[in-house]
Amino acid sequence: MQLFHHFAERLPTLCSPVKPFPVKSPRVALKNEKLASELGIPLSHLDDEALFKQLFNEDYTPSLNSVAQKYGGHQFGQWNPQLGDGRGLLLGEIKTPTGNLVDLHLKGAGQTPYSRHADGRAVLRSTIREYLASEALHQLNIPTSRALCLIASEEPVRREVVESGAMLIRTCPSHIRFGHFEYFFHSKQFEKLDQLFSYCFDFYFQACQKASNPYLAMLTEVCQNTGKMIAYWQAYGFNHGVMNTDNMSIHGITFDYGPYAFLDDFIPNYICNKSDHSGRYAFDQQPSIALWNLNALAHAFSNKLSMDELKQALSTFEPAFLSQYQKLIQQRFGFSATKTEEMSKCINQFMQLVRDEFTDYHLSFLHITEHLMDIINGNTQALSSHFEQKEAFSNWAVTYKKVLTALENDITQVQQNMRSVNPRYVLRNHHMQEAILRAENGDFSYCENLFSAISTPFQRQETLEIFMQAPSANEKGMSLSCSS
Repeated sequence: MQLFHHFAERLPTLCSPVKPFPVKSPRVALKNEKLASELGIPLSHLDDEALFKQLFNEDYTPSLNSVAQKYGGHQFGQWNPQLGDGRGLLLGEIKTPTGNLVDLHLKGAGQTPYSRHADGRAVLRSTIREYLASEALHQLNIPTSRALCLIASEEPVRREVVESGAMLIRTCPSHIRFGHFEYFFHSKQFEKLDQLFSYCFDFYFQACQKASNPYLAMLTEVCQNTGKMIAYWQAYGFNHGVMNTDNMSIHGITFDYGPYAFLDDFIPNYICNKSDHSGRYAFDQQPSIALWNLNALAHAFSNKLSMDELKQALSTFEPAFLSQYQKLIQQRFGFSATKTEEMSKCINQFMQLVRDEFTDYHLSFLHITEHLMDIINGNTQALSSHFEQKEAFSNWAVTYKKVLTALENDITQVQQNMRSVNPRYVLRNHHMQEAILRAENGDFSYCENLFSAISTPFQRQETLEIFMQAPSANEKGMSLSCSS
């Protein structure tokens, strides 16, 4: 496996060389074998001896060329220039069998010039959460970074209490964030900003470089891709929790997992981050915050584009978001045709019912999927047991049947299509808490089983049906901290 160092070599003044600092008694606890295969990485390279030689041997190329990137960011709406890779290192880039370049990034690697007096470590708890979530979103077709492997250790790390330290190697097209552009713009380092633009055009926005206005094309692409990503979040009930601009990728992928959560009951203003006292990053605020963040990014383009051009690019976010969301939500109901007024009414009626009753968001879609034939046959007694408002549900079922029947599609095929988009297994916080608890006691088997379930979320697996279970009343709506 050849490791390239394009970012470190092309942009040496935008980063700092840092070697990974070893942890006590490391061991590779989890390997994403499917991802390794897709990337062309032999599994033997992820064995303890081989991997730790690559990471911690001072004479080995990856450790010699690893770098921490410098960036800033708006955190809860406030500009903070004192950010950067405080605990992560870009090891380099690899070329996949398909010819694409992919970053390898080590999280929890120790102190860097940007650690701000912190220890530069990650804890097992948060590392497991990112390992699981990134794969869960990928398997739901939500754009995201992915985790290659998780390294457990006996390294003591103090947060609220002393916890076990861990490391994660994650992959994505690049680790360039909105905050990279913001930092060099607001610090008036325009030469470095131009270098960053040039690098991005050469490696990630080649088609934009050929446009009549490359900067407009690039910002437009970022806006549209971000809109599509947020549409997936909203359609599948994912709450990121920390949408600071330093956590936003220029590639429109889900990035930097913290106190995230998939919805349990459908509560649109759900807040998964207990540090978010104002609800800035609540579930239903994500589309507007994404646009706010894009406006912050657009400032870094203001030396390249006119105000009208900036507005033109930003105006593409909403239609990209709405179009993608409408497509996804229609698919979840089995509607394959162009949106009609009857479809919209049917969808809105059901979502209002689920909202009024605080019904489980994911099981609601799964129930109508599995009982689709009953709805068509007018036998909704079993399905109505999941709802308190029997009359309201009955009225909706009549409307739903009418819309589906008007499409004149084969209902068996419709149901198969719905089963391919409505997951049976969703990454729930109560299951993750159990996985973390067992892993902290040295048992990663529950974590591996949970990973297997979310890796095939649409397929029934008898041995993994426990992961279909919704949380109990006292397990619902967990709120987590940013500490990791």
